[in-house]
Amino acid sequence: MNSSLALSSATFIYALASVFYIGSFAFKKQSLAKLGFIILIIGFLDNTLGIVLRWIESYQMGYGHAPFSNMYESLVFFSWTVAVLYIFVEFKYKESVLGVFATPLIFLAIAYASIDPNASSKISPLIPILKSNWLIAHVITCFLGYAGFAVAFGFSLIYFVKPKDPKATSIYAKLPSWEVMDELTYQMIVFGFLFLTIGIITGAVWANSAWGKYWTWDPKETWSLITWIVYAVFLHLRMMRGWHGKNLALVSIIGFLAVMFTFFGVNYLLSGLHSYA
Repeated sequence: MNSSLALSSATFIYALASVFYIGSFAFKKQSLAKLGFIILIIGFLDNTLGIVLRWIESYQMGYGHAPFSNMYESLVFFSWTVAVLYIFVEFKYKESVLGVFATPLIFLAIAYASIDPNASSKISPLIPILKSNWLIAHVITCFLGYAGFAVAFGFSLIYFVKPKDPKATSIYAKLPSWEVMDELTYQMIVFGFLFLTIGIITGAVWANSAWGKYWTWDPKETWSLITWIVYAVFLHLRMMRGWHGKNLALVSIIGFLAVMFTFFGVNYLLSGLHSYA
């Protein structure tokens, strides 16, 4: 098996996991969610195998670098980070219904990697600027941060579909309590904020070694800072102002939109020192 086959099969496995989670939610069958979780773990292991094989193949081709250097590899790794974070959440909280909102994000990320014409799956040599030991530290910390924000985004959507009436009998009434969702969203954003902060710091150190400046106000840097500020506002409103519920969930959603623009919009619409990504 090669990395392409492993990652292609992981895409379909994640899609199948999403179908089982959604089916469990729609038909109120917990057994389907349990199957979905098993399938999700299989997809995660396949995703892991694909990343490892791609790393090995780069060495066999004489390039020898971690598979985090382009849009395709970034999306594959993003899918992996969201999967591992969600698996941890379900293990800990036993709220399988949350998979309805998390697994489609995992599937869409890796599926987009396969269909985006600008995200080449070809293994290529690193450009000089990426030949640094900071590459792995910077990418891993940033994407762990993005994963935390992605899971928080999925949970935040629940605030807009769960009925307020505790006696409601619709399928949405089976969603976790407001208190559970509020705490989970907060925990995921604390996790994401911590790793994004580390990612920005490692990026600044890397920038100084590569360009002689810690900060250049490059579009990617600027939007990373904007994203960081949005989530800093979220934490301030939660801890200092006592905000909860739908208003705070809206800030979480705005923050994830900033993440998406940082990741996609900057690459496709703006030019700068990070255009290679």
